[in-house]
Amino acid sequence: MSTTADASAGPATGTILCPDWLLTDANTEPEAGHAVRVVGGVVDAVGPRGTLTANHPDDEVIDLPDRIVLPGFVNAHVHMYGLLAHGIPQDAAPAGFWSFLEKYWWPKVEDGLDHEMVAAAADWACTEMLRSGTTTFLDILEAPNALPDGLAVQAEAVKQSGLRGILSFEATERSGSKVAAAGLDENVRFIKACRDSEKRAGRTTSLLSGLVSIHTLFTCSDTFVLEAFDRASELGVLVHAHCNEGVYEGEWCESAHGHRSLEHYDNLGVAGPNFLASQVVHLSDAERRILADRNVRCSHMPLANGEVGGGIAPIPELLDAGVTVGLGSDGYVNDLYEVMRGAFLIHKARLRDPGVMNARRVLEMATTGGAQALALDLVGRLAPGWSADLQVLDGRFPTPVTASNLAEQVVLFRSGQHVESVMVSGSWRVRDGEVVAGDPESQRARLHQQALRLWSAA
Repeated sequence: MSTTADASAGPATGTILCPDWLLTDANTEPEAGHAVRVVGGVVDAVGPRGTLTANHPDDEVIDLPDRIVLPGFVNAHVHMYGLLAHGIPQDAAPAGFWSFLEKYWWPKVEDGLDHEMVAAAADWACTEMLRSGTTTFLDILEAPNALPDGLAVQAEAVKQSGLRGILSFEATERSGSKVAAAGLDENVRFIKACRDSEKRAGRTTSLLSGLVSIHTLFTCSDTFVLEAFDRASELGVLVHAHCNEGVYEGEWCESAHGHRSLEHYDNLGVAGPNFLASQVVHLSDAERRILADRNVRCSHMPLANGEVGGGIAPIPELLDAGVTVGLGSDGYVNDLYEVMRGAFLIHKARLRDPGVMNARRVLEMATTGGAQALALDLVGRLAPGWSADLQVLDGRFPTPVTASNLAEQVVLFRSGQHVESVMVSGSWRVRDGEVVAGDPESQRARLHQQALRLWSAA
């Protein structure tokens, strides 16, 4: 059904949100006393409260004293199934990144997942993201025993939540050629199913979509990588791959091919704007130049990189070089306020420079930067014609809020617990702290049950 108003019915009525502060964009000065008007899923206007209410006297007006309205977050990299591993019993911590994959993550987590586990994790992850201000996300599922239709199972949870979700299956040859082919097929089938659903509903866009995902160069042959990019090109979607998350991939690639990972992607002819490289922790100077010169999109997971001992990605340097970078949780800590705080602090420590990664830059990665990394149009900003994806945040700080300090106050001193309401494409998904669709307590109980199943098998 079209959201365009019938001209014969007169002007469309909307909703006007009137907070103390409106932050329309990470790089725009916040405005006190400004409001945002939402009509039919998009932002219709922003401006002084008095002007909007006078121009639209029939609109619903929602007063939000002591509150901040800002864009919803874009989580550019999440593994929803990762929730099942939170607290999993371990005999000992992995000795390094390769050990983490080979002895822990692959055998004890990914290879044990089935549809019931994937569904329970997706349900709770969507609630967790909504409660902390995320309105859009990219998920990467790797679960060989959840093929086929693992993505369809996740999609049901995403639809119920009302989030904007891009879903993908991380195809890899580590489990053999049949599983690898099935992984690519899973991505293609899901992308086509989303588009068919749009056509049946008479829409040109949908909250649910897909892309093609592969794991890494050390688990995917050149032939397989090229096939993934060819199939993505036919569908007009991105290809995502983990890239140099630990030292292992770059060193492996040098040993196997005589050059590093991004040099290899470049030699294959696929390093470009259709490539989304996540992690990008260990980069040579040549690899940094490739990211910038070829307009490769990237995503940054500061907390998860710390958890696996991967290292700290050179994000300030990439941003200075013009690389598009989004911010992601990696399924570890899904509250992007916490992730932003990590990005704000960790690079200052690495570079021993308190001036790098200011709050506006970090907030940009969590909003418009994430949207650009995922090749999404009209997402991540509150401007006329852009999607009405927003959050209402408690703005009662210990010290006064000003236009010059609001971004820093938000990044440093807010968390998901301060998010009161969330709107996705013009629909409230959280109101006054309550999730509109779904029952969080039953979701939690279901996740406990499925986590124990996984842990027992591990």
